[in-house]
Amino acid sequence: MKLASRVRSISYLKANAAQIVDELAEDREPWVITQNGDAKAVLIDIASYEESQETLALLKIIALGNKQIEEGKVRSAKKAIAELRASLKKEGDKQR
Repeated sequence: MKLASRVRSISYLKANAAQIVDELAEDREPWVITQNGDAKAVLIDIASYEESQETLALLKIIALGNKQIEEGKVRSAKKAIAELRASLKKEGDKQR
């Protein structure tokens, strides 16, 4: 991806918004929008945005898991399964 070829001013965006949206949907390459010569925004298609949000959510889950490991908030699989079985047995006994 070469962003240099997809850098446009906000004035260009205003004048060509429909064309840019069509290109975003077609080739899924982002556009960098400048204002007074400074990069101010990046436009991406909705599919790319949703993919990036899903990736970010997964990374947050991994980071949370790592933090819990560092804090010692873990248990062995054997212990977790035993607790789950005990809990399910307890629920089964209540329903009888």
